[in-house]
Amino acid sequence: MHRPPCILWFRQDLRLADHPALAAALRHGVVVPLFILDETAPGGWPQGAAKRWWLHGSLAALDHALRTIGSRLVLRRGPAAAVLDEVIRETGATAVAWSRCYEPGAIARDKAIKAALRARGVAVESVNGSLLVEPWDIATGAGKPYAVFTPFWKALRGRGDPPAPLPAPTTLPVPAAMPKSDALEDWRLLPTAPDWAGGLRAAWVPGEAGARAALMEFLDHGLAGYAQQRDRPDIDGTSRLSPYLGLGAIGPRQVWHAVQSRAAAHPGQGGAAEAYLRELGWREYAYHLLYHWPDLPERNWRDGFEHFPWRADYSALQAWQRGMTGYPIVDAGMRQLWQTGWMHNRVRMIAASFLIKDLLIHWRTGEDWFWDTLVDADLAVNAASWQWVAGTGADAAPYFRVFNPVLQGRKFDPHGDYVRRFVPELARLPADHIHEPWTAPADVLRQAGVALGRDYPRPIVDHAQARLRALAAFKALGKADEAAD
Repeated sequence: MHRPPCILWFRQDLRLADHPALAAALRHGVVVPLFILDETAPGGWPQGAAKRWWLHGSLAALDHALRTIGSRLVLRRGPAAAVLDEVIRETGATAVAWSRCYEPGAIARDKAIKAALRARGVAVESVNGSLLVEPWDIATGAGKPYAVFTPFWKALRGRGDPPAPLPAPTTLPVPAAMPKSDALEDWRLLPTAPDWAGGLRAAWVPGEAGARAALMEFLDHGLAGYAQQRDRPDIDGTSRLSPYLGLGAIGPRQVWHAVQSRAAAHPGQGGAAEAYLRELGWREYAYHLLYHWPDLPERNWRDGFEHFPWRADYSALQAWQRGMTGYPIVDAGMRQLWQTGWMHNRVRMIAASFLIKDLLIHWRTGEDWFWDTLVDADLAVNAASWQWVAGTGADAAPYFRVFNPVLQGRKFDPHGDYVRRFVPELARLPADHIHEPWTAPADVLRQAGVALGRDYPRPIVDHAQARLRALAAFKALGKADEAAD
């Protein structure tokens, strides 16, 4: 007698190892792996173009991995509740398992689906598959959510290591007849006219195997120097795991334990390991904020910024998006983003500060652009990061912190190698001038083959003046708030 199957609803957990929902589904015996392309976009944030490219590759990799253990991925498109009903009817499934999502729209959707299924007698198991700790399981002594990172991190670190990762199954029981599946190519997740994804294909290998390879590369060649090199975009010193964490090709528990194990085997790497684990803590903190303040992606976390005098400057915005601001470190970052779907974290802060404080363009405009162009686009991390730079968020950078793009370039790209890679028209400039080419003598520019205004733009704003303008605007806003009180 065949046991009724359990539907494993894959979401942001596209892997087989350390998959608590998969383990829950296996306890029912027979498993139907299902992914639903729900374009109703709970919360109003449909996936951006780069993330859709990443999703295609991740789903193809997951299907391949499932086939190696005797199963396959069922793809369906449509509203999640309706699709689940269809597959339950087709398979006779009596249970559904999934990993929790923490975006506000997804939470509302999942609660409604869970209630409807249970009312019909279908068992539902939802588990944590993407965080080290549930957002509601960590709180201040007063029982409130944390609004400052450092005490949050101390509390998280004080809980000890997370549970050990679960192994991937070696086989997956399937029903006698699997339900029909859409063809992945029919979803048209990949760009075609034009195909702008060549740089992404060169930079990334989506899927669980790609995640494991990236992790091992980081452990072998990046971890030891991480604390000293993580802010250097000219050095390959970061893990580049963020896209894999975003769609769950790897889980944070796997990364945590792998880093801890490497540090234990190499005691000299303990400080670097702790620095890296702290960055995983920042990811957790972003989800903590999003869960407790669900309007974080759309509304200033700090009151008083709703009347800030943001500027609507389309030409300046376009120059920023295209990497044509005239500030090489900013332009290199924006071009890296466009070419590879990713940007070094230090440069993300520099580029964000330039948009918000040099150009006085609303942080939500930058948030939208990153959402569409990042392969690691993540609602919680994206929103928390932009509000941090803007000074509007929790534990945010103070308003008077305005990144100087020239000084930042000199400090973190001292030889200009990062700029030369992504702004090749400046490649022949010496390091002394590459971060401010407008100060280079005429003969230096001539020898480098650079004509400012023709080969590379002059700065679209004077940073010193823009900084004073931003400080005045922030200070005036503070005085206005005091008057309102």
